Parts: sequence; structure tokens; C-alpha cells
Amino acid sequence: MAEASGRAGFGPVVLAGLAAAALTAVASGKAWYAAATSAAALPGVPDADRTADMPLALALALVVLAGWGALLVSRGRVRRAVAAVGVLAAAGVVACVVSTPFTLPDQVRSRLPAGSATVGVHATGWFFTAAVAAVLSTVVLVLAWRRCPAWPTMSSRYDAPGASAPVTRTDTDLWKALDEGHDPTDPTTPPSP
Repeated sequence: MAEASGRAGFGPVVLAGLAAAALTAVASGKAWYAAATSAAALPGVPDADRTADMPLALALALVVLAGWGALLVSRGRVRRAVAAVGVLAAAGVVACVVSTPFTLPDQVRSRLPAGSATVGVHATGWFFTAAVAAVLSTVVLVLAWRRCPAWPTMSSRYDAPGASAPVTRTDTDLWKALDEGHDPTDPTTPPSP
């Protein structure tokens, strides 16, 4: 019964995790803080100097997104370890969000001309989007870490061949197998006597 409930939650958890990770990555790649004035009020100041972003958050968000891909193709302890790394990366994005109000506004102000010390700096919508998506991503990854042992895995036919001894066949054996109507490349076909 526990395995059935774990499998039932597989699709929604993965979809929510991928959506939250993708949204976190997109939002982390945008400017989180900007000067509260228009370009006309700050002539000669390029757009890049009127905004600030958090590259560390983007890097961590991409780790989370890549982790979902690895989570889907792994199994067992490796899957659980990948989920744990994803939780840590998502928590890192949350830490970036928490620390940003103390660093990025001053970074924007330091790039503005000397006479614009009174210019306000505000958080953009991308900052709030990243904050919500990072928290959601962390929660979903914790849920994935808890449930992933019961999730389905890829078929074993995609695994590397086992340690079985290879069957050596001569050219004559291959031709005899063809004459008898067997596939000589099929490892289950016994060699001809």
C-alpha cells in the first residue's frame, strides 16, 4: 500500500518540482533590484548599472533543475543522494533571497552617479517570483527525498550488461545459426554443436 501511494504521488511531485525549478532558474537570471527612477532621470547610466542580480542564485537554481533530470534516471541510494543535493541547492537559493535585501540595494546605489544618493532602489517582481519559487522548490524536493525510494525506476534493460561470460562463436557457428533460422547476434541463441 505504501508503494502504491508513493507511485501515485510520483507524477505530481515531479511536475511541481520541474515547474518550480524552471521558474526559479528563470527568475534568478533576471534583475532582482533596480533603481526606482527611469532612464531619463539618470542620463548616461546604462541599464546594467541601474539593476543588480544574484548570479549565485542562478547557478544554484540550475543545479536544482539538473538534479531533477538526474533524479528521474537514478535509483536507490543514488536517487536519494541526488534529491539531498537538490534540497541543499534549493536551500542555497532561499539563502540568496534572504541575504539579497542587505547587499543588492547598496550595489545598485554604488553604481549610480555621485549626485543620485537619494534615488530609491526597490525589489523587482523577479525577486519575489524567485523567492516563492525557491521556497516551493525546496518543499517539493524534501517531499521527493522522502518519497523517492517508492518511485518507479527505469527498466533494467537500459542497464549495462551484467558480469555474465561472453559466448564466443566462430564464423562457422554464426553461419550455422543463420542456416538454422536463428539470429546469431541474439545472446540467448545457443552455439551450434
